[in-house]
Amino acid sequence: MKKVPLNCEKCGMRNYHVPKSNQHTTRLALKKFCATCQMHTLHKESK
Repeated sequence: MKKVPLNCEKCGMRNYHVPKSNQHTTRLALKKFCATCQMHTLHKESK
């Protein structure tokens, strides 16, 4: 397992680091709360 950062789609801030299995090859996308935007937005895995 490795930790990958998640970036907010709206503002681009790196708000979360979540564990991800090495066997998954697709990029992770979760709907999380962004403190900068003050709303729930889509957060996608960054490199």
